[in-house]
Amino acid sequence: MNNSENEPRSPSPQREESLPPMVLPVGPSATPYSPQPAPPIPRRSGRSSNTGLGRFLLILMLLASVGLNVLLCLGLLTSNVAPIGGDDWRMVREKHWSGNRSASDKVAIVNVNGVLIDEMINPTLRAIDKAAKDPDVKAVVLRINSPGGTITASDAIHKRLMELRHGNSPRFESSPKHLVVSMGAMAASGGYYIAMPAEFIFAERTTITGSIGVYASLLNVHQLAKENGVKMILIKAGDVKSSGSMFHELLPQERQVWQDMVDNAYAQFLTIVEAGRPHLKGMLTRKLERVDIDGKLLPDETAVYDDKGNVVPGKSVPYERKLADGGIFTAQAAKQYKLIDEIGYLDDAVKKAASLAGLADYKTVVFEPQLTLFELLTGGVRQQTFVSEFLRLAAAAGPRIWYLAPNSELTALASQVASLQ
Repeated sequence: MNNSENEPRSPSPQREESLPPMVLPVGPSATPYSPQPAPPIPRRSGRSSNTGLGRFLLILMLLASVGLNVLLCLGLLTSNVAPIGGDDWRMVREKHWSGNRSASDKVAIVNVNGVLIDEMINPTLRAIDKAAKDPDVKAVVLRINSPGGTITASDAIHKRLMELRHGNSPRFESSPKHLVVSMGAMAASGGYYIAMPAEFIFAERTTITGSIGVYASLLNVHQLAKENGVKMILIKAGDVKSSGSMFHELLPQERQVWQDMVDNAYAQFLTIVEAGRPHLKGMLTRKLERVDIDGKLLPDETAVYDDKGNVVPGKSVPYERKLADGGIFTAQAAKQYKLIDEIGYLDDAVKKAASLAGLADYKTVVFEPQLTLFELLTGGVRQQTFVSEFLRLAAAAGPRIWYLAPNSELTALASQVASLQ
């Protein structure tokens, strides 16, 4: 073997003095290292123990998964039972609001908030039924903060309240309950409609109410589609089957179909108000004598305003009001025209309800809807996709007939979209 190949290379002159000479080990210590296999470690019992534990955890996870899926399925079923909403009165919890906690007699508060949409009123119906079925509830205060909604939802709530008031529900036995209404910020149109079963109506000083009227809104993109070369070919059987289609111009005969439905709903609204407020019978469509806050008679005309809200000098137009012209009224005007009984707040309504029921020692409770099992497990969240969102919007834009306060169309549209989520 050539030793020159194993000799170290001479360091550069600059590093000779600073680096020690390299020495290669020789002799027995230079024998190449050959690793010896380590003796096997007995792990048989440990592996068996770990394997058993792993299998146990896996089975436990599978059982938990199956159990969770069963609960989700039950939640889906229970969240969709009783589409009318009344048979699930057990899904309403009772919360103490005021008064003697140990008293047996109760005054129950039932809240009605937001736009009244057919798909969203189940919690309200459940709370009404809960109050009707509870033998300790002697009187109910309906707290309304709503601009109204669809004619069907409004009438469904009205019917349940009539059953509560008279104790004549066809679904269960109950005794008659005294009913008082407390109006919040707004109780207009359908919100006023559902107040009619009450024996006494309170409105706060800032409440907006009235709006006795009906309308149907039909989305129409006929002109836009025509200008952009879009059209829908409709094949139908029935002369007015396409009435209300957004892609076709509404013919007079088709419009009359909707006008007939609106007129019928309007007549029903008048009947409901006259039944609930007998002193207004025959007065709802009469011209009102308008007066100012001092009782001075106002003229049957109003000024003309420009786009900035300024009065145009020398110009006026005829102006008159009726109780059932669809317009809203302030609380003061509503009391003057006897649409309500008194200006007061929720605690005033509770005291009135207790007085009507002859209660001296009582507690006031609030009946609130509880989340369904599915809502508790999922947080009320459903999977959303572009297609599902589009379908919800399309459904919300569909034609409906409304007991709704003026300028509440966007609120109603948003509520419809929310109700379909």
